[in-house]
Amino acid sequence: MERMLRHNFKNLRIWQKSMDLVDLIYAYTDDLPIEERYNLISQINRSVCSVPSNIAEGSGKRTSLHFGEFLTTALTSSFELDTQLLICKRRCYGSSKKLEECLELLAEVQKMIFAFREYILNNEIRTQNLNS
Repeated sequence: MERMLRHNFKNLRIWQKSMDLVDLIYAYTDDLPIEERYNLISQINRSVCSVPSNIAEGSGKRTSLHFGEFLTTALTSSFELDTQLLICKRRCYGSSKKLEECLELLAEVQKMIFAFREYILNNEIRTQNLNS
């Protein structure tokens, strides 16, 4: 297996954008009904924090394959967040304008994670084929 050069996660655009998403989501959840504090708000905040956290953790792994696994986890956390935001939309929670901003940035982050994961994993496969 290829030994990957570790990425400085703070320089990765996907990490930076996902941190922007954290800020936006926290601003949105501040306006949600107080009775959702220990349920939906807590779940949303945990999901959004998982995205940049997994990107950061994965960037320090030894191989591209391992990094790809953490990018997959970041992506699945973003899908969980997507569902939770859609629940908020159905329940008419919070500002619909803020919610739409969150959903738009989330979709952008999801595309970036997917594309970067594919790039990382395709490079791993090419390297393995060259070494065969």
